[in-house]
Amino acid sequence: MTLAEHHCRDGAAALDEATIVALLDQVPAWTIADGMLRRRYRFPNWQASLDFVNAISDMVEQQNHHPLLTMTFTSCELGFTTHSTGNALSLNDFICAARADAIYQTGLPGNTP
Repeated sequence: MTLAEHHCRDGAAALDEATIVALLDQVPAWTIADGMLRRRYRFPNWQASLDFVNAISDMVEQQNHHPLLTMTFTSCELGFTTHSTGNALSLNDFICAARADAIYQTGLPGNTP
């Protein structure tokens, strides 16, 4: 089962460094910065960025795991951390990262992955 096929769980535990490194291999476009799992997605225009943000919004609501989200005319940056772990990384962060990548790869209207 891939990360994107998992579902977030309440009470997810903080991950150790070795597990974080192993999970990063499964979401290679993501980095750790400022204690968050982060990625910036690029789009050709405002509408494509907004379509992606709306799809992400639906996904994170279903998973009950919400990111820091910044949208510009041609990009969207996501940052995941788990508040219940004291803002450490949990499996939930990696699940949502993989799910966000899957959304991006679907080729939403105007999107050029």
